[in-house]
Amino acid sequence: MAFAWLSGGALSFLSPTTIMSHPVANIPGEPPEKPVMRAAEDGLIDDKNDIEVLQHKSVDPPNTGLANDDSPPEDPELAGIPLIVREMVDFEDDPTLPTLTFRYFVMSTFFVAIGAFVSQMSWFRTTSAPFSILFVQLAAQWVGIWLARILPAKDVGFGRWKFSLNPGPFNIKEHVLVTLAAGAGATSNLGEIIVSVKEIYYGETMNGWAAVFFMWACMWTGYSYSALARSFLIYDPTIIWPPSLQQVALFRAQSQRMSASSTNEKASKQMRVFWFLFCGIFLWQFLPAYAFPMLSSLAFICWCNSSNPVTSFVGSGLGGMGVLNFTLDWGNITSTIFTTPWYVQVILFAAFFVNTWVLVPIGYFGQKWNSDKYNIMSLKIFQQDGKPYPFNQLMTSNAQFNQTAYDEIGLVYMGAQSMWGIFFSYAAYASAFVWLGLFYGRTILATVKSVRNRTRLHHDKLANLMLSYKEVPLWWYGAIFVVAFVTNLVLVLKGGLYLPVWTYILALLIGAVTILPMGYVYGISGYQIPVGTFNELIYGYMIDAPGSSRHPIGSLVYRIISGQCWYRAQTIMQDQKIGHYMHIPPRAVLFSQLWGSLVGVPVNYATIRWILNTKMDYFTGKRVDPLHQWTGQNPQSYNNAAVQYGLVGPKRLFASPIYTPLLYGFLLGLLVPVVIYVLHRRFPGGRFNLANSTIFFSELTTFRGNVSTGPFTSIILGFISNFWLFRYRHQFWQTYAYISGAALDAGWNLNMLAIFIFFSAGKTVSMPAWWGNNADSVERCFGH
Repeated sequence: MAFAWLSGGALSFLSPTTIMSHPVANIPGEPPEKPVMRAAEDGLIDDKNDIEVLQHKSVDPPNTGLANDDSPPEDPELAGIPLIVREMVDFEDDPTLPTLTFRYFVMSTFFVAIGAFVSQMSWFRTTSAPFSILFVQLAAQWVGIWLARILPAKDVGFGRWKFSLNPGPFNIKEHVLVTLAAGAGATSNLGEIIVSVKEIYYGETMNGWAAVFFMWACMWTGYSYSALARSFLIYDPTIIWPPSLQQVALFRAQSQRMSASSTNEKASKQMRVFWFLFCGIFLWQFLPAYAFPMLSSLAFICWCNSSNPVTSFVGSGLGGMGVLNFTLDWGNITSTIFTTPWYVQVILFAAFFVNTWVLVPIGYFGQKWNSDKYNIMSLKIFQQDGKPYPFNQLMTSNAQFNQTAYDEIGLVYMGAQSMWGIFFSYAAYASAFVWLGLFYGRTILATVKSVRNRTRLHHDKLANLMLSYKEVPLWWYGAIFVVAFVTNLVLVLKGGLYLPVWTYILALLIGAVTILPMGYVYGISGYQIPVGTFNELIYGYMIDAPGSSRHPIGSLVYRIISGQCWYRAQTIMQDQKIGHYMHIPPRAVLFSQLWGSLVGVPVNYATIRWILNTKMDYFTGKRVDPLHQWTGQNPQSYNNAAVQYGLVGPKRLFASPIYTPLLYGFLLGLLVPVVIYVLHRRFPGGRFNLANSTIFFSELTTFRGNVSTGPFTSIILGFISNFWLFRYRHQFWQTYAYISGAALDAGWNLNMLAIFIFFSAGKTVSMPAWWGNNADSVERCFGH
């Protein structure tokens, strides 16, 4: 079938045993850990074609020479675990290893505080450097070993509250928990939006304790919501969470290298490759990111006639279509070429192709959808004559809507790319729910039945190893939710958040509903579905009633609360999957995540307070930052969006009849999964179940007006890595793929931090213009 061919034929040519073990080849909806006839008897499979596929009644293809062209594992506990997981995860465990030690608290507090400060400060700056969790994962091992050497083996405290300063050698479980704490707390916090926007644009200083508790409550709401999906997404071995496997591979290599360096040659080779790539990319990135930026976008078509507007637009990866544009900047590629399943990479590139190489040229060259007046490569909002829309004029001094000004200025218009981005975001949202019901409905019903009957659905090796540890009771999550709910309810009732109480309740309900459909997409593919646009639009429609508060802050608060329900739940579940793979006690995992937030949020707020106290004049425009770093572009962009969707509202935004068709995106999202499901049932060998419409529609919403370089390079490298190497050099892929991705990401992150410190943190040091850093166009595309 067409999709099987497009995805490289990976499923058509793999042997049947590979089909049953590879994570992208399992048929969604049937729990693969159950024998085929048992599943049919349980009513989980009701189609003859599905049974025949699962029983491998198709003709076996020739042996491909794959490392995994062998029979399924003899151990029945491993049979239901995808091959890629069996290769990356260690199935040995020592439940006696200490976890929440004194060393853990020292290290996690240190790394969380540093990461929360750097990440929060970066949010306000024009240029910034990410704080990498991979950096914590690398540094934590060395710091842990050092602490194990210098701390005295001495008990402190008294009675039941006695603990050891040094309970022995630093172990893998401590290492994982430190990293998970950093993943939860060593980040910026979306509460930054409310604190900064209120003070910069509306002159309202939020009470410090209120701000801190608001941040905690929003995070903990997401934490509690992870309980809604853990039985479906954490314990099911076929939901692999690809990004988690990369960290697991690095954890395992680090542990084996340090504990058995003289006997484990594989781990030694892995770490040698890791450090070689880490150092190599760290040094290399100074070229495309600073000294030789032309390498970040090699626009071959541009160079055919660099002054021609057509070739410049077609070939440019920075503001153009990026056709056949190649990049040598790892920041435009990332480790997703290793971690994202091949079929997902095909879907993402197909969406990029349709978006940037089909729709954009139709609009740009054909001047369709008013692209001659409203720039198709711009996110700006326009007046009817094509001038920028003056949203600030629509707000009175007390943040109310100015109807008179709106009548004078007129309707809102936007570029075609922004319009179809909204259309496909509607389609993606609807598709996620329909896809979940059609392809995972039986699995969900079986899981619900198991939970209701208090029986175990999964009996694989990973699940059995975790029986050594106490599970987190549901009431713990319930308690976290109650604390978060009451905290935010009090803040909402006090009025400072400008959010009607009933919309707060709806934000929680809508957030809860998104957990499963969005979680399944991320769990199987590593692709995150953005929900921000939908949240802003739905809030704008909800408050479009006489007497409702239309203060822009209310729109932002709704966006944060509803968005955090999903985004925080996703990050928490991803880390909980790491804990599952690494055999970490679930209660210790949850505690570590809570500890990270407890430490990180106060640091976030202290950093915000320091920046607002010292840089406010730059943000308000009273003074100009000579370095052009403290521009506050993030608070400004959020405030602009809040004015558009909260104050003005989508009803006025889309008052023009040209926007009416956007609502048909919901219909498209409802119908396409049904068509794919029918094709899958009719032609199971066609692998139509891999043509995930939710991912395709969501990727079509990605705005390509600024940067279109990267996808073409990524699909080529992804083909080499996750198709060719995976199939024909599988042992090599198994040993080095995830390790290489982690090394390259970590080295890139450190390079960004170094460039930030040396060339931007103090006085900005710009690279002099030269042939590889042309002042007019670093790509040397001079025609546009």
